[in-house]
Amino acid sequence: MSADHAPFILTLKLDDESFRYFTALRDEHFPAERNYLSAHITLFHKLPGDEEARICEVLADISAEQPPLSLHFPGVQSLGGGVAIQVESQELVRARQRLAAAFTGWLSPQDQQRFRPHITVQNKVRKETAAALHSQLSTMWQPFDGLGEGLILWRYLGGPWEQIGEFLFL
Repeated sequence: MSADHAPFILTLKLDDESFRYFTALRDEHFPAERNYLSAHITLFHKLPGDEEARICEVLADISAEQPPLSLHFPGVQSLGGGVAIQVESQELVRARQRLAAAFTGWLSPQDQQRFRPHITVQNKVRKETAAALHSQLSTMWQPFDGLGEGLILWRYLGGPWEQIGEFLFL
């Protein structure tokens, strides 16, 4: 598959303070050889690579009507071989449902599953390593709030992601 037809990934743009905090956690704990990305909340894992114009049109239309989303980061979640930070936001769930409706027919089986927003700070490590980090972060975790400020469209390049566009909320 050529790079210009590689699938797209859609993420939520975090406010600067949350973004810096979670990216620092990710940089500290994510295996360096696989850490191609900054902190993010994935909304869709695989949108069709040959539908860029239509996807960008949908994202521009929806983001132009969407106020920033309130996010709550209540705690730490085990991923088995990794650790994530939980994200709670009914506003985010509703916004994603609206996007999913616009992308009907394009959603992969993974993207059709129930949406469980989170920020991965560690993945693909030994279960013991993940359990130790989960315990450490759970002990010190203080819930806090942030904002979702827009949408970011990426092209998946087999490891690294290439940013295609950013669609800020009103």
